[in-house]
Amino acid sequence: MLEDPVVARMQALIHRWETAANPQAVFLSCYRMMTSNMLAAIEQGEFQDSVWVDVLLRHFADYYFVGLEAYEQDPHKAPPVWQLAHETTNNPHALPLQNLLLGVNAHINYDLVLTLVDLLKPEWDDLSAEQRTARYSDYCHVNAIIAETIDEVQDQVLEPAMPAMDLVDRLLGPLDELLISRLINQWRETVWQHACRLLEASAEDERAVLLGQVEEHALDLGKLICRGAHKSGPQ
Repeated sequence: MLEDPVVARMQALIHRWETAANPQAVFLSCYRMMTSNMLAAIEQGEFQDSVWVDVLLRHFADYYFVGLEAYEQDPHKAPPVWQLAHETTNNPHALPLQNLLLGVNAHINYDLVLTLVDLLKPEWDDLSAEQRTARYSDYCHVNAIIAETIDEVQDQVLEPAMPAMDLVDRLLGPLDELLISRLINQWRETVWQHACRLLEASAEDERAVLLGQVEEHALDLGKLICRGAHKSGPQ
């Protein structure tokens, strides 16, 4: 069976970065696991509209790859929240957990808003209340897959890069995974609300203001996540 092209592209980058000891591999390894688990859930018919979820998954990944290419060509061309995430991987004081959460924050709190608007805008006005609820239900089911993936990420990605995580895992049991899962669930709920506001905005200037607020919100969260690394790292 051929490997999915999105997963294959991620894996090629992970191999390159792991070979070079590049901390960017931490987030992408997590994202690759999540993508694989999402594809399995789609294949198993876990969503009401598997075709829509599959398109969402691939369009979402496109935002990551396009943003990465922009950063590699000229860091200033990448969205500020991704500039922060990528730049922090160069800080030797940044923890692998910070690098992971910075990538998750940028991809969920910024990229996912844009992805949802791109997919929902052409159909939004024509969707009935029941159809909108079905879209939201499929969107929310992803939370369950995220929760199932977090323990795998901790065992296979974070603990090898950050051995102290093993002690945390043994001391807290499932509590640490639960806290991260709840945090991401809260972020994703906020993302849906942001996307709905953008979809319902009637004027271009209103959409521009809302999009600026989305970007500022994601950037503020990113600065909070990496605050410790920046305090102890080079100025």
